[in-house]
Amino acid sequence: MNNFFLKIVFFIIILINQSISEENFMILKLKDGDVKIELFPDVAPNHVNRIKELADNGKYDNVVFHRVIDGFMAQTGDVKFGNSSSGDFDLRRAGMGGSDLPDLNHEFNSLPHDRGTLSMARSSDPNSANSQFFICFKPAPFLDRQYTVFGKVIEGMEFVDKIKRGDENNNGAVSDPDKIISFKSL
Repeated sequence: MNNFFLKIVFFIIILINQSISEENFMILKLKDGDVKIELFPDVAPNHVNRIKELADNGKYDNVVFHRVIDGFMAQTGDVKFGNSSSGDFDLRRAGMGGSDLPDLNHEFNSLPHDRGTLSMARSSDPNSANSQFFICFKPAPFLDRQYTVFGKVIEGMEFVDKIKRGDENNNGAVSDPDKIISFKSL
């Protein structure tokens, strides 16, 4: 009887741990393949919650990568002007909008902006992050502790590397941008 009880307790612990860990992963579907992302709610809980809320409500689906700078990063997430399937879509204004939700207070942390890091975009106001984020192609230590790191690519970075680059002479603006097909929690 004790052995049976221990097996049941062990099985329950495994199930709980798996469900807890799966809630911290998302899949970003791009034209070339799926990108698995690990989220960091322990250091950026409000930013993680915002990304998950917008993603799970389909707000990032069809949103373009409006600013992509080779050797630096790919920026997306303007759910107002950057959604290519919305009546409000305006590529000239993509990068100027956000969501209908209030801006977030910064959650700067000690995680570095390494290759594959996901971090929130913002204006010069540290408390202006809303829906836009970027993925680093290479380490960008000059951004450390100035932008909120909330996740990291753990599988599929080769698909991020294939995102269409923007015009170097126009701050990475992309004239015919790639887009997020879908972004969802596991």
